[in-house]
Amino acid sequence: MPVMAVQRFERFFRRVGGLDVDKQDLKRYSDFVLDKTYDMLVIAQATAKANGRDVIEKVDLPVTKGLQECVHDFRKLDEDVEAAPILQRMAAVPPLDVTVSEEAMDHLPAVVGGLSVALARTFKVLDPEVKNPQTSHWERSFRVFELLL
Repeated sequence: MPVMAVQRFERFFRRVGGLDVDKQDLKRYSDFVLDKTYDMLVIAQATAKANGRDVIEKVDLPVTKGLQECVHDFRKLDEDVEAAPILQRMAAVPPLDVTVSEEAMDHLPAVVGGLSVALARTFKVLDPEVKNPQTSHWERSFRVFELLL
């Protein structure tokens, strides 16, 4: 299930990173969003538990300064990321030991948008000349995020 419709996905990456992506890249992107959202929730779960709570609050989400700036930039773009497909796909991953508060759930689409902005910009950091990311570009970008989340 895509996080964005194909045309919106293509427009988004063109606006944010000057990249030409296609519907073949949408699966990679959707998998990335699912994986990183789950990773963030696992970290948030540990933070909530360390603070004696069994509910993930918005403040538990590991949003760094750079990611927060990307969230702000995403909001300025006036784009929309559908959280429902992400949450539906998360049913297939191992469940969390805690619940997620409504406030944290409401914040997830903006965080996913920020991750999307960061991903698009990462391509250009790794290869300033890239226009149409190939498999190797996607893999290198994903490795950067693996180091951080």
